[in-house]
Amino acid sequence: METPVITTTGLTKIYGADRSHGRAVTALDGVDLHVREGEVYGVIGQSGAGKSSLIRCVNLLERPTAGTVTVAGQDLTALAGRGPRAGRELREARSRIGMVFQHFNLLSSRTVQDNVELPLEILGRSGKERSRKALELLDLVGLADKARAYPAQLSGGQKQRVGIARALAGDPEVLLSDEATSALDPETTRSILQLLRDLNRQLGLTVLLITHEMDVVKSVCDSAALMERGRIVESGTVGELLATPGSELAAALFPVGGDASGDDRTVVDVTFQGDAATRPVISQLSRTYNIDISILGAAMDTVAGKQVGRMRIELPGSYEDNVVPIGFLREQGLRIEVPGREQKPVPAKEGAAK
Repeated sequence: METPVITTTGLTKIYGADRSHGRAVTALDGVDLHVREGEVYGVIGQSGAGKSSLIRCVNLLERPTAGTVTVAGQDLTALAGRGPRAGRELREARSRIGMVFQHFNLLSSRTVQDNVELPLEILGRSGKERSRKALELLDLVGLADKARAYPAQLSGGQKQRVGIARALAGDPEVLLSDEATSALDPETTRSILQLLRDLNRQLGLTVLLITHEMDVVKSVCDSAALMERGRIVESGTVGELLATPGSELAAALFPVGGDASGDDRTVVDVTFQGDAATRPVISQLSRTYNIDISILGAAMDTVAGKQVGRMRIELPGSYEDNVVPIGFLREQGLRIEVPGREQKPVPAKEGAAK
């Protein structure tokens, strides 16, 4: 088992826990998270699920109520201290964790280069070193020609690229992305996601991102976790999730619809991965068993660099009549689900750490 770069154990955050009056709100409820070195890990969930609280607890911008956070082998919660201000050891640990924000958080009075230099200035680096590093990072994110520009002169995508360059200034091992693309248009979103994936590969960065958009997980994530009401209810590599019957994430990544045309019909959801996505399995099924197959819905895309597809088909006859054809599909290495029939539950597991 690989040692995770980011681990949270029993992570709990309760807002208002110290109030004598008023209702306390539990944002995180015993979250266990395991992110492997060098992967892009996505945490997805609706508003209020606890995603932002989770990512802000990972670098201790929010102090957890209970539980531990370990990054690159260092227990950050042990460095937190009791006061509201971060101590020297925690500040040093945070310098190795880059953070990209949803709304860029650039200083309008500073040039692009000066914004990227800011973390290095705080770290006490020399002016010459700051300038060299900032220009190097701006070149890396494709903005070498914008060093003397001001944020107001940039597009949203360019501002986010500056934010990413600034997050990389301290040579972090880990990059946290807090809804970094939710304020951008679809084309710009794709370019920023591709940049994050390129940086992940070029620099060996471990990236933890939170999002409410399934397309983000589909585009760049190696592993993912689904959050609901402050808890992780499902987690694993994208491949594991797609191969797991009953996975909510798999169904959300590739939604397919369609109802049976009659009571004497069986609806089957088929998930294809890798080589199976290019084989004519459905036509083979039709020829082998001499049955007419209706396709009710289909979706195909590239996930984590592999071609993946889902298809909802309809077979004539009841489920009992189709046990053998369905078995044939399973023998081809496909994941098969029959809507309406009980599926095995998907546990919230350490799948991404294995």
